[in-house]
Amino acid sequence: METKTLNVLLVEDQKLMRIGLKSLLEEHKSIETIYEASSAKEAIEKYKQLKPDVILMDIGLPDGNGIDTAKKLIEYNQDCKIIMLTSHLSEEEVFSSLHAGARAYVMKDVNTDVLEMIIKTVDDGAMWLDPQIVPILREKNSGVIPARKMSRATFRAQHANLTQREYEVLKLVVDGKSNQQIAIALTISEHTAKAHVCNIIQKLVVDDRTQAAVKALKEGLV
Repeated sequence: METKTLNVLLVEDQKLMRIGLKSLLEEHKSIETIYEASSAKEAIEKYKQLKPDVILMDIGLPDGNGIDTAKKLIEYNQDCKIIMLTSHLSEEEVFSSLHAGARAYVMKDVNTDVLEMIIKTVDDGAMWLDPQIVPILREKNSGVIPARKMSRATFRAQHANLTQREYEVLKLVVDGKSNQQIAIALTISEHTAKAHVCNIIQKLVVDDRTQAAVKALKEGLV
C-alpha cells in the first residue's frame, strides 16, 4: 500500500525552534514538504496560497496568538487541520485551542516520531490530545470528553463526540478487530488506527477497548 506524503505548514516565530523542528521532520518519509511562517499574518497568507495538509501552530506569535489565528483559518476553511504546539501546559489555552477548532494539543518536547504519528492522525480526520490534558478535560467537563453521568438519550444524541472515522473504528472494535485489522479494513496506518482507538477510549471515558465495546453496545452507539 502506497504511503501518503504530507505537506505541513510550520508556524513558529523562534527561528532556532523552527529550523530544528523542520530538520527533524524532514527525516520522516511521510513528510514531503515543510513550509514555514513566523507570524500570524504570514501563516494565513501561506495557508491560503499553499493549501498544506496540516498546520503546526505555535500559540505565542509576535503579531497575535496561534489560537486567534486558528479561528481565522477555520473560518476561512472549516476543514483546516491544526495542531497547536506549546511549551507549557495552560488550562485556559487547552480549552481555547480546542474550542477554536484545533485537532490536537501537543507539548513542544514531544518526540518527533510521535509528532509524525500525530500529524498523520490529524490528517486522517482524528483528534489527538496530549495525555497530560485529559484529566483537565474530565475534571472541567469541557464537552470535549463526555462526563460520566450522562443520560442515555444525551449520550446517543451526541455520539460521544466521535468523529465519523472514530465511529467506523468503534464498530470494528466491537467486532473484535485488532489495530492491524482495523488499519487494513480502513486503509490507514496501524499507528493511526491505534490513535483512533485511544481517542475513542478517552471520549467514552473507559479504561480499555473491551470496555469501549461493551459501552458502545449498551448505549446503542453501534
